[in-house]
Amino acid sequence: MNIQSMMKQAQKMQKDLQIKKSEIDKSEFEGSASLVKVVLNGKKEVLKVTINRDAEFNGDDLEMLEEMVMLAMNDAIKKIDMRIEKDMGAVSGGMSGLL
Repeated sequence: MNIQSMMKQAQKMQKDLQIKKSEIDKSEFEGSASLVKVVLNGKKEVLKVTINRDAEFNGDDLEMLEEMVMLAMNDAIKKIDMRIEKDMGAVSGGMSGLL
């Protein structure tokens, strides 16, 4: 394989990775933990937080609610990371760590 061919292949891979990243950035990922649901985009920006309004809360429940928000956020972030790894790995043929 000559240098020009390798450069074309690398440029195509870079373009494909940029397209996939753009698709992921625009996607929405939901995370949930019993009383809380959150929606993040692929940039890990929070788009929405929903708290189950049917649940009755008192002062003691505040700590539990805070933990549920944290767990839901972590769940959504994990889904984003898994999607990035899956999509970017497919485009780069497992070479995404080198890019």
